Amino acid sequence: CAWSIERPPGDTAGCTFCHTSSEERCSTGHQRHQFDPKVARHAEQCKTCHWGKDHRDWEAYDIGLHGVVYQVNKWDPKQFDWTKKLADVDYVGPTCQYCHMRGGHHNVQRFGTVYTSMGMSMADRGAPIWKEKRDRWTSVCDDCHPPRFARENLQALDESVKDAGLKYRETFKVAEDLIKDGVADPMPKDLCPDWSGQHIWSLKIGAYHDGPEYGGKTGESGEFRMSNCTDVERLCFESVGYFQTYIFKGMAHGSWNDATYSDGSFGMDRWLVNVKQDASQARRLAALEKKVGVTWVPESFWKTGEWLDQLTGPYIVKNHPGKTIFDLCPDPGWLDTHHAPAEEV
Repeated sequence: CAWSIERPPGDTAGCTFCHTSSEERCSTGHQRHQFDPKVARHAEQCKTCHWGKDHRDWEAYDIGLHGVVYQVNKWDPKQFDWTKKLADVDYVGPTCQYCHMRGGHHNVQRFGTVYTSMGMSMADRGAPIWKEKRDRWTSVCDDCHPPRFARENLQALDESVKDAGLKYRETFKVAEDLIKDGVADPMPKDLCPDWSGQHIWSLKIGAYHDGPEYGGKTGESGEFRMSNCTDVERLCFESVGYFQTYIFKGMAHGSWNDATYSDGSFGMDRWLVNVKQDASQARRLAALEKKVGVTWVPESFWKTGEWLDQLTGPYIVKNHPGKTIFDLCPDPGWLDTHHAPAEEV
């Protein structure tokens, strides 16, 4: 993600250790010094990486109904026999591995939510490609629940995601209008270059928000900034990147508290109010400045600083004038996040 790519390595150690050192390695789930399937079948194996604000899997599972069943019964070999292969288990409650590695299948994406667009995308869930994946997901729930129960819970998840999308779009619109009207402080041009070496609004997503007021050329995308940007942009980032994640992860794992009270739905409410408050103050200040004839000059600390100078954007501009990271990258395909073969998904 851009907020990791743009930073110096020591600043994103938590990202790096998982996303470069652990991905697609057997020793991630099996532990290098205790390479035992009996150990790897415990839900806690997933906890090292799959927790935190923007991928709140463990928390949602742990405090949800399934996680509680697991925590109070995992010591009883009659309820959880760790010697059995996943294809043969009859646990009293599901573990991460039971659902996402169904029958011992090691491609976790096969039963993951990312490629089903259940959470962060307003996809047509009746479309054939999504229906197939959702039917597969429901088949896992059917091991313990009636099919109707699983489908009703998926419908509840859909409704929660739809409501969250309404809140985020409203939050986004407030921020977008500030940029279009030129009253955001700072504007993209007043910041240090983004991670690619450009000055594109961080919430400009491809061709959906084109025009000179956003920065960049037609079709060029910005990337979420979580640092060195307006407070409104940061709140937008956290609203969709953190709180909407709480909602769909909570609903998917039976953690209703996570979806609503623990900064899920209620958190998005608060961030929407804060964005509106910030926007209102920015517009009032801009109106006052215009009335008294003040021409505001953005502070230099938005463009340069001891820490800012370590980011990717300033480095590219300084060392490769006139180029962006896309010019310097020999194979732009590495930036494509949709490269997984269909048969593997």
